[in-house]
Amino acid sequence: MLTAQPSWFRPAALAVFSVVAIGATFAVQLGDTPVLPATPYDYDGIALPGHLQHSSVLRWDNTPDDNPITDAGATLGRVLFYDVRLSRNATVSCASCHRQEHGFSDPRPLSVGFEGEHTDRNSMALAFARYDRTRRFFWDRRAPTLEALTLEPIQDPIEMGMTLDDLTARLEATTFYPALFADAFGTPDVTSDRVARALSQFVRSIVASNSRYDAAREAQEELFGRPLAGLTDQENRGLELFFGPGRCEQCHSGDMFTGRAGTNNGLDSTFADPGTSRRVPGIFKTVSLRNIELTAPYMHDGRFETLEEVVDHYSTGVQISPSLASRLRRGGVPIRPSFSDDERADLVAFLRTLTDTTITTDPKWSDPFPPQ
Repeated sequence: MLTAQPSWFRPAALAVFSVVAIGATFAVQLGDTPVLPATPYDYDGIALPGHLQHSSVLRWDNTPDDNPITDAGATLGRVLFYDVRLSRNATVSCASCHRQEHGFSDPRPLSVGFEGEHTDRNSMALAFARYDRTRRFFWDRRAPTLEALTLEPIQDPIEMGMTLDDLTARLEATTFYPALFADAFGTPDVTSDRVARALSQFVRSIVASNSRYDAAREAQEELFGRPLAGLTDQENRGLELFFGPGRCEQCHSGDMFTGRAGTNNGLDSTFADPGTSRRVPGIFKTVSLRNIELTAPYMHDGRFETLEEVVDHYSTGVQISPSLASRLRRGGVPIRPSFSDDERADLVAFLRTLTDTTITTDPKWSDPFPPQ
């Protein structure tokens, strides 16, 4: 473990030790230096459109008083997010499983860890995590804050396989991280707490509200859950179905299209708990539908490849179980609305209006490391 080294054992010596200990792959990655703009990107001034500045959204802001978003903090978080140094053999980063071009989700049903093993669940999209109404993170909602969430994948034996002591020693050994930590937090000290705070600031900054739905809502703020002039006839039919007889809004509510609690949505009555041999009720976090077109495959295990399959599940596939959400059953029988082909197409058309493609290319959320 790279800890408690004497004062002479500083970045240069530590770098040599790391090359020997970790291997040739890490030796190459150790030379990678991020390319950052002379003037930091604006992270703390990202504004929401008027329809997202209502108390129904802002009151769910999970930014803690002791970790506000700053340009320097989010810049450090961006570098950490894309840096493979955070994994034991320097092969994966946070961005490996949360890809910008896929709305910061993973296009694979299950992600692949630093040694090629698959994770237990599909990687969740990160956009709008700042306003998550559940205020709990991971599919099983075990993390109470984003700060707590950020350090778990780093230490997970499948995902990144690091210890926090090794992580901080590795970052201290670089030529650039101490200065980035000083910019963000006032001193060059590298700590796991600061890593968590910087990563959280970056993730909270990922707020992209330039979808066609947002533009239509901004033009008609007084209309919620009703047809909008900026959408097509088909999209508006899907909107009315979503907020009306389709009952989708009961679980994915408000302009954030998310829920407050975990839900058994009729996929399975139970699932295998990755940490034990037990089977437990199939209750998972209700995720936001924003940018849903970008974030396939869907559900906790990535079982559905398309939005059409998702709609088909809620149309005819909901399974009864003791833990099935009350909103999806009536009198002990699952609610299966059996949408027509046209209704399925209308719903999918509406869901696609929630996509903001700028999230996939905005440079402030992009990879700061030059291509190899």
